[in-house]
This record gives sequence, structure tokens and C-alpha cells, in this order.
Amino acid sequence: MKHFKNFKTCVYCTAQTLASLDETTLARDYAYLEKYVGIDKVYLETYRDGTWVSIDHMKMIQNFFKEHGVEIAGGITTVTPPLEKDDVTRQRLFQTFCYSNEAMRTYLKKIVTYTAELFDEIILDDFFFTSCTCDDCLRERSNLSWAEFRSKKMIDVAENLVLKPAKLANPSVKVTIKYPNWRESYHETGYVPKIQPSMFDKIYTGTETRNTAHTDQHLPRYLSYSIMRYMEHVAPGRNGGGWFDTYSCWPIDCYLEQGYLTALSRPQEITLFQWGDLFENRLVTPLGMQLSKLDRILNQVGTPCGTPVYLPYASDGENHIEDHLGMHGIPFEPVPDFPTNAENVFLTQAALKDPDILQKLEAFLRNGGTAVVTTGFASHIPTAQWAQFSSVRFTGRKLTANRYHVTDDFSGFYENQQPVTFDELQFSNNASWSYVNAGSGDSHSSILLLDTYGKGKLFTLAAPDCFADFAKLPIPVMDMIRRPFASHGLYISGRNVSLFQYNNDTFVLYCYAGSNAIPERVSIHLLSPACHLAELSGKPIGNFIETFCRHQQWDEKEWIASVLVHPGEFYAFKIAR
Repeated sequence: MKHFKNFKTCVYCTAQTLASLDETTLARDYAYLEKYVGIDKVYLETYRDGTWVSIDHMKMIQNFFKEHGVEIAGGITTVTPPLEKDDVTRQRLFQTFCYSNEAMRTYLKKIVTYTAELFDEIILDDFFFTSCTCDDCLRERSNLSWAEFRSKKMIDVAENLVLKPAKLANPSVKVTIKYPNWRESYHETGYVPKIQPSMFDKIYTGTETRNTAHTDQHLPRYLSYSIMRYMEHVAPGRNGGGWFDTYSCWPIDCYLEQGYLTALSRPQEITLFQWGDLFENRLVTPLGMQLSKLDRILNQVGTPCGTPVYLPYASDGENHIEDHLGMHGIPFEPVPDFPTNAENVFLTQAALKDPDILQKLEAFLRNGGTAVVTTGFASHIPTAQWAQFSSVRFTGRKLTANRYHVTDDFSGFYENQQPVTFDELQFSNNASWSYVNAGSGDSHSSILLLDTYGKGKLFTLAAPDCFADFAKLPIPVMDMIRRPFASHGLYISGRNVSLFQYNNDTFVLYCYAGSNAIPERVSIHLLSPACHLAELSGKPIGNFIETFCRHQQWDEKEWIASVLVHPGEFYAFKIAR
């Protein structure tokens, strides 16, 4: 029986864990996880790193779950110990397969065949990549780049070593490829989301962010939401779910927030990795309760929406800047294709992967769109081409600011702030207009400028050198940055709070928990009239107050309401217009 209305809860079980389970331990673990989370489905791994689960042992485990009404699927992790004597001398990060090695290619087909004979559904854990640089790979690569070689290689592997052997062994089998949480590196290791989703039956998404400050990946927590939304656009309706783990999740909220943000992205499934780490784990015990609350919220919200951030396939540059901004109240909808019909768009350095980006930007602006571009985007465009859009020029110098001026506010001066370093910009006064200046001593530079183009507006945003330093900017400065990103006529003012917006006038606020977290007063700004704001439970919050927002190009009314949010809690609202 499905435990939640809006998603299934699943657990992934590694081969090593399964091999160690007897019937007593299996029953004990199941009772614990069923009590605290609820298990709808399990992924049972047949192979990992040289460990095989025998047929008899797997049949015992399969029968146990069938008797308890739990769906079952198979799993494979493509890491292996050396198979031949000379393999020992070859370097392979994480013991991933070398797909130029015939013995390993044959070995993978054996694994796939074995698994397909046991299951009608198989998922590939996110080691389905290669970073091998052995002599065989160097010889095969020839004059290709590593990205080109590995992408070509992994498409071949998917077709000939996984999908064909699986279908041959079991014509009914469905195979899912799981993508890891490092989108910006896919192309360097052979993941090809532009092509692979059309080959596989489904995709799956890693949403683990762990403790951002103290892990090797330094992923902002908002990524647990944003990567799910990106992959939903990669394979609409076929992104099977989000998957996160317990590792380096201290304090406990780091773990729970992975679950919250995954759920708020509206997944089909939420998968916990992995069975052997979950029994009597204090991270797990509150999760089911919190997912129950989120499930009730998801009953009433629509489809996620936000400002599209254009991240073309195989792109990188200014990695995760959108996730840092997402931590401060800007709702993003990452997309792999240019959002021609959107009301606004965010372009980072990653967008330059598209060779036609300037033509697309010009057409977007001519048609009345609002584009926000980073200095990382603009500074990599030849000056003559960029000059058609803006008078902003790049000096190559840096400015470390400790004061700010919101230029259209007579009292908008913020002195003695924490130092933050930006690119210094030069522009022509009154050809471009600065909304926010950042300075030190008698010197200052703009960090947010406006240019008009045709019917549209172009904002240039100078991000801090360290993207985490957005948190150091005064709230009124961040408000000016948030305003051009207003999606569906809504933006918020506050600190350390994410906005999750849906297309039926509902939204969710989440205040991140951490060592310095405190309750936050959040202002909700609407750009069209509203009657009142209510919790999704129906409890009225209060009326919107009409005010006049007088800024250059923003000479218009706003309607503002205020709510108090506490760290670690989510708040869901409905706007009555």
C-alpha cells in the first residue's frame, strides 16, 4: 500500500548489505523503516565492487518483500575490483569500469544479464561513468577530447553492454539510468543527458547535498530541489525520483532538508540510500513525520515554476550560482533548452555553451522579455558583440565593498558591512542605470545595472567572487537583486529563506536551519492586486498592504504582506487575488 499520496518512499539496498542479511535481521530492519518512513518499494542490488548476491539469497529477500506488499526492482553499481593481473597497475578512480578493457566489458554484460533474469526493472547507480586514463583509453581516444571520447564510449556501453543484453535476457525489463548530483561535470565523465534518456526507459536523480561547508562537493542545499527540476525538463514525466543519503549530514537538518527539497520538487519517488545505514539511525526517525506534512501540502500545490535558468547540455561555468541565489528566496526552474516564451530568464556563464545564445538573447529582449545576466556571462563575450546590449565594460580589477547604496532610495545607504569582493564595472551614466552601488572609501562600482533593449529589459548582475557571500549583502540590496527575478508576479524579502513557487497561486517558504539560524520576518511582494494571504490549511494570515514602488523602470504598485518563519519549518500559502 502506498504510504503517501504524492510520491512513493523507496530504499536502495547495496549488494554488500543484502549479502549480509539473514531473515531475522531483514525482518527487524523492515519493521524499523516501515514504522518511521514507510516502504513502498526497494531497489535490490545484485552486484557492486566484486560482490554478487546469490540467486537463492536474492529469492529469499524478494519473497520477503512480496509478502509484505513492497514493490521490488533490481540495482547494479558499475564498480569492480581488478579482473586481470595487469589491472592492478592501472589507475581508476572509485574502481569504475574501464570500457576499453574487453574483460570488463564482458563482465558487465554478465552482470546485466544476471540482474535482468531476476527483475523486470533495473536501476543503474550513479557510477555509470568513466574517468579511466589507462593506456587502452589513451590509445582509443586518439585526437578526441576526453569529454568527446567518454560521451561516445558511454553511449556505446549503454546500448551494447546494458540495454541489449538486458532485453535479450528479459524482453519485459525496464532500465533506468540514475544521474548524480554533479550536473556540471556530466560531459567530462561520459554522462550524456541529451541522448541517454531516449535510450533508457527512465532516468533518476541524485539529490544529496549533505553538509555544504564540510564536504568535498560544496553543493548548496537548494540543489536538492533545482537538480530535480532540471532533470524533469531533461526527460519530462520520466524522471523517476530523487535519491539522497545519510553521509556527512550534521546537523540532522542537513539530512532532513535533502528530503524536504526533494519532495517539494514533486518527485514520483523518494529513495533513501542505503538499507544498511538506516537501521536505528536518528536521521531517519523524524523523516516520515515530516514527509507526511509535505504530502498534505503537495495535495494542494500545482506544478513548480520560477525564473528559468538556462543550463545547456554539457555546460559549466559559474557552477551553482543559481543554487546560492535560490537559498535567498529566488525560485528557479533550470532548463536545458532556451525558454523562448518565458517572462524572464537567468543567464550565467554556462549559457555560453550555446553558440547561438546572443541571437536568442536579442530576440528574447526584442519581444519584451526580462533577462538577468551575470558578469561571468557578459565578460566572456567579445566587447564589440556585448556593446550592442549594454555600456557595461570590464576593467579586470576587483573591488572589496563594505558599503552599499540602493540608488533610487533616498535613505538607501548601508555602511560598515562585512567585506565582499566583486568585479569592478565601468559603464556610461544614463546609457545604463545602476540600481545598486557597492563601494569602499571614496570608490564604488555597480553590482546591478539596467539596460533597455527593444521592448525588453537587461540586468547585469555582478556576483560576489564567493557566491556564498550573497548572504552578507544587506536585505534591501538583495531585494533589488530579487526584484528582476519576480516570477508569476511574486518575490519575497528576507534572509536564509527559499521560495518554492507553484503555478496555481500557491507557494512554500522554508527557512534553513543551521548554527546561526534564527526566525526570520519575510515580506511577500505581489505585482498585481491580492485580497489576502492564507495558509493552505485555510487559516487567514492577513491582508496585503498596497504601496507604491517608485524606481527607474519600476514605477508601479506593489502589494505587500508579512509572515514570520522559523528555522527548519516549511510554510505553505495560497494567494487570493
